[in-house]
Amino acid sequence: MPKNHERALQELHSRWQNIFQRLANGSEVPPGLRLRAEGFMEAVVALELATEESLQVELEQRYLDAFGESLPEDWRELFPFPQVPGFGRRAPVYPSTSE
Repeated sequence: MPKNHERALQELHSRWQNIFQRLANGSEVPPGLRLRAEGFMEAVVALELATEESLQVELEQRYLDAFGESLPEDWRELFPFPQVPGFGRRAPVYPSTSE
């Protein structure tokens, strides 16, 4: 694979890692970060640097790396290509009354 292809895929992996690490840390992800990553995914496929399937497999791995768990089984139905799944950790819930 030519060097440019590798750099493009490394950049995409970096973007996914940034998004998932923010979510795993409980931070917000600005819409622009996700939208730019999704556009980059479309460009990578359009330029035939990778396939939709191979990108989704890599995206799943980046999610696993950040969260230590896999995406839900039906994530591809909920987030069709090129959407980046936006599952974050659930916030703790504390009772507001003594009852």
